Parts: sequence; C-alpha cells; structure tokens
Amino acid sequence: MEPGEEIEALVDELEQIVAEAKSPFGGGGQRKIVNADDIYDILEEMRNVFPQEFMDARRILREEGEMLDRAQKQADAIIADAQQQAMVIAGDQEIVRLAQQQSESIRDAAQQYERDTRYNAEEYADTVLAHLEDNLRSITNTVTRVRQTLNENSGANNQGNNSVNW
Repeated sequence: MEPGEEIEALVDELEQIVAEAKSPFGGGGQRKIVNADDIYDILEEMRNVFPQEFMDARRILREEGEMLDRAQKQADAIIADAQQQAMVIAGDQEIVRLAQQQSESIRDAAQQYERDTRYNAEEYADTVLAHLEDNLRSITNTVTRVRQTLNENSGANNQGNNSVNW
C-alpha cells in the first residue's frame, strides 16, 4: 500500500458517513445527523495509522542515508583500487600517466554516481514527505469540516429540542 493510502481510505469513509447521514426533521442543507461513535472509531483508526506513516518516512530517510554511505564506500573502494593499480605499474612513466588519468576518470565517475544517487534519494524522500504532508493537510481539513458539522448539528438540536438520538 502506497504511503497515505490507508489514511485516504479512512477520510473517504468519513465523507461517506457524512454524505449518507440523514438531515434532521425540518432541517436541511448542510445539517446532518451522524453516529458520533462511527466518527470516533474512524478517527481512532487514523490516529493508529499516523505512527506507521511516520515510521515509513523515517525508514525511507534511513535507507537514503545507508544508500549514500554505500555509494561513498564504493567510490572510495574504486579510488583506492585505481590508486593501488597506479602504484603497482609505477615503473613506466607512460603507464603511470595513463593510470593516473584512468584513476581520475574513475574518481570523477564515482563522484558523479554519488551525486546522482544522493539527488535521487533526496528527491524520492521529498516526494514521500510531500505526499504525507498533503495527506495530513487533507485529513486536518476533513476533521475540521466534520467537527463543524457536528457542532452545527449539536447547536441546532439543542435549540430545537433537547432529546437527540445518536
């Protein structure tokens, strides 16, 4: 399941409860009667999912760091290997020059690989975190709307009559 999909499903479920709720007698428009326990159950599920979303984001960041460390170690190993090869062949000036040239080329390629890997890992982490941020914003907006609806219903019901069945 993609990051945030479970939260989106719970938000959809909240919207469906509100959409299917009946309007109070004599009322209409945006006022609806909903079962508060259903809303609270979904909100509790959302609270349980958030830690997983945050753990997933932390895992992605940790994996990014590990990937960068591996790339750096690989680059260092390539450079060390190239330098060792250059020292073994050091007897001949032309061979030494070619080895140094190759070593620099390998180092440049390894450094480019490291930069590319870091850029891709950071971009991926940013995408995941932006998606999580959008989901959190959407959930916050939905919860605010549901609370407003509940508050409006509560105010209308308290003014109209004092007995309300949830």
